[in-house]
Amino acid sequence: MTAGPVPAGPQTLTAIVCAYTLDRWSDIEAAVESLRRQTRPAEEIVLVSDHNAELLERARAAFPDVVCVPNAESRGLSGARNTGVRTATGDVVAFLDDDAVADPAWIEHMLEAYRQPDVVGVGGRVVPLWRAPRPAWFPDEFLWVVGCSYAGLPTDRADIRNPIGANMSFLREVFDRVGGFDATMGRLGKDAAGCEETEFAIRARRSDKGRIVLEPSALCFHSVSPDRVTRRYFRRRCRAEGRSKALVSALAGAEAALETERTYVRRTLPRGVLRGVGQLVGGDPAGGARAWTIVEGTALTAGSYLLARLRRRRSS
Repeated sequence: MTAGPVPAGPQTLTAIVCAYTLDRWSDIEAAVESLRRQTRPAEEIVLVSDHNAELLERARAAFPDVVCVPNAESRGLSGARNTGVRTATGDVVAFLDDDAVADPAWIEHMLEAYRQPDVVGVGGRVVPLWRAPRPAWFPDEFLWVVGCSYAGLPTDRADIRNPIGANMSFLREVFDRVGGFDATMGRLGKDAAGCEETEFAIRARRSDKGRIVLEPSALCFHSVSPDRVTRRYFRRRCRAEGRSKALVSALAGAEAALETERTYVRRTLPRGVLRGVGQLVGGDPAGGARAWTIVEGTALTAGSYLLARLRRRRSS
């Protein structure tokens, strides 16, 4: 008995970069250049300017081969992404942060993961590109704070609930079925909120019981600026994550919203604490600092989540 032909899967991909400030211009240039140098070229590269006319004008002059458009929805990352989706013509729409650079085989690996016919979304691995020395107290378990892949994620291709927003893609047809990213969620400028990709991914999976997979070989490098390696930012980001997860719970249900977090809290975080304590006992003070950071980050995130849920109940 001979095996049947391998499904071809989607053949074209539109790469979308959403930008909002000229302060990141050198990062935007690097992101676009990384997309130009792909082993499998993009169908098109789309740059969405989030209500910044000066940035849009400069981008159109600097990138004549890029489709540069203004955000046609309300200000914020969700609206900018939705604008990019409506502009896209590829079978797959992929999102790369404006302060990230894609590995040369990024598109090739993204499309390869769609050869499985039930896959509706693919996320890649996000490696931090530290622009300032990484603090010794910063644990791998909380790299999500700076938008990167963290300890506890699969290291081989595997099903996941949602991808990391800096490096993700979906079939374009999924947006036709379930709508776009929720404009009440997501980042607005330098605001630390997020989780719009989590809520969208839950809808995408429910629409036709499709799968979202992590493809670690679809790699990008995400810039971590000096302002994001401070305790102040760490705490602010943890609190924002708790508030965002509370909103996802209200929209999609707590069971789906916390599906990944339950395993993360039960298994990944205790292991990280024990490892840090073991390093402290072994003579490494930074191990104790990392263990404490895991405890603090967990408490801040969970406390913010519970407080936001309580406020919602009182206001309803």
